[in-house]
Amino acid sequence: MPHIERTAVVVWEGNVARGAGLISAATSGAFSDLGFSLPTRIGQAEGKTSPEELLAAAHGGCVTMSLASELTSAGTPPGRLDVTCTIVMDEVEGQGHQIVGSRVEAVVAVEGLDATALQTAVEKADESCPFSQLLKRAGAEVQISAQLA
Repeated sequence: MPHIERTAVVVWEGNVARGAGLISAATSGAFSDLGFSLPTRIGQAEGKTSPEELLAAAHGGCVTMSLASELTSAGTPPGRLDVTCTIVMDEVEGQGHQIVGSRVEAVVAVEGLDATALQTAVEKADESCPFSQLLKRAGAEVQISAQLA
């Protein structure tokens, strides 16, 4: 795989408690001006995003692509993958708030695959996903589960 660089631009105005920010995808332009703030980060989202939600999207997307690759390599390309990723942040004694986990759940529509082969593909996908490896190296617990549709 080639060297990859992607850039996001973040603008923040005000203090952390009352301020607000905007996040844009500078490289692709795929999204712009996604709002975020402390109240919507720790409370109700109110239509705004958060760094944790963006990390969940990144990890979920990475695992999805890795799983599709593993299934295809095994001769059972998926018809559809429905994946949900939840990032967990919690207070860690002496370290403040930290990302402590990521839970990825997949529902896989694929013909000719049994539960054992699916589990093997999931394990390989986890190993080949750079976001899974990054989170694990940072001490977060990564759980990936999958079931056949």
